[in-house]
Amino acid sequence: MILIDGKKTADEIKKEIAEEVKLIVASGKRAPHLAAVLVGHDGGSESYVAFKIKDCAEVGFKSSLVRFEDDVTEEVLLAKVAELNADADLDGFIVQLPLPKHIAEQKIIEAIDPRKDVDGFHPENVGRLVLGMPAFLSATPFGIIELLKRYQIPTSGKNCVVVGRSNIVGRPLSILMSQKSVNATVTVAHSQTKNLEKVCAEADILIAALGSPEFIKGNMVKEGAVVIDVGTTRVDAPEKKSGFRLMGDVKYDEVAPKCSYITPVPGGVGPMTRVSLLQNTLLAAKLR
Repeated sequence: MILIDGKKTADEIKKEIAEEVKLIVASGKRAPHLAAVLVGHDGGSESYVAFKIKDCAEVGFKSSLVRFEDDVTEEVLLAKVAELNADADLDGFIVQLPLPKHIAEQKIIEAIDPRKDVDGFHPENVGRLVLGMPAFLSATPFGIIELLKRYQIPTSGKNCVVVGRSNIVGRPLSILMSQKSVNATVTVAHSQTKNLEKVCAEADILIAALGSPEFIKGNMVKEGAVVIDVGTTRVDAPEKKSGFRLMGDVKYDEVAPKCSYITPVPGGVGPMTRVSLLQNTLLAAKLR
């Protein structure tokens, strides 16, 4: 069993990005600029955005953080998105999800200029992805494809099962895995899939992206399978300084011994999601 080290891979990519940024700045152009809009004080979102700011500093990007309280109106948030769209000094920005219930997330996503949509959530970027056209890819699927490539894991003709059909991970990832550059045969499984255990157990590559801790058990994985765990659910852990720990969708102790490759949680897909955002921002700067 080989552990897929997302942190190590992300660090390698960050070094590559940093070298490109040095060349950009040396040529007389400004460094890429990424902004994050954070609404409220959700612990997970706070942590994630803090990591993004740290990542930007590591590779030489400029970063900005725009904060709003939970009671911000949809109109005020939309006005800020319009302002960021028009900011010529800004290459890309994200609006950190989830948003408070009184704000329509999709409305906010659609208001973002697709050319600055480095999260890859805008319908234009999703549509271009479906058609195999150049686009900003959703960060988590982008990161997973990069891991498979860098670990030289065979994908052509392989039976890939994606458990989960979210617009952020499951759907775009299933499309990427089926494209000619990857060539997997893809099944998208979900809560209504019949004989789910059997479907999963037939996968050469099993990707768990449903947000249910330890849902994938040992009996759902065949010998020699590649398992990618996308889950990052916070569970209480009073013994830890943070008061919580992250749990994946895979019951690691049962599943890992059966795998040829597996991602851990934490340290697997998470760091790759963050570095993919940097890759998209670098692309946005180049396209500018």
